Amino acid sequence: MEDKAKPLESLLNSATEYGKTSYELFKLKALDKTSNVVSSVVPHSIVLIILSSFMLFLNLGIALWLGEILGKIFYGFLIIAGFYLIIGVIIYFFLYKWLKKLVCNYVIKQMLK
Repeated sequence: MEDKAKPLESLLNSATEYGKTSYELFKLKALDKTSNVVSSVVPHSIVLIILSSFMLFLNLGIALWLGEILGKIFYGFLIIAGFYLIIGVIIYFFLYKWLKKLVCNYVIKQMLK
């Protein structure tokens, strides 16, 4: 009976070690994928912040310039706001699905890299 217990015990130990190793491998793979996604998102975020700052000051300048041309400063800001309202509506109704698909594919590509 003891002869049968030793191979069974050895098999159990091997299965336990395999389970622990598989779990550690899963954790390392998840860490690799997460760090890959984060490392690609951070530079894009920095560029987005810089471009957003540029756009903010550009729009302020254009709004002030248009307001000066039209005689009242707030007219320039209303025109810029209307322009962005039109752009937002176009994006929402015509490009929303395309943008969503583009972002989704980018995240999936980064996760599978």
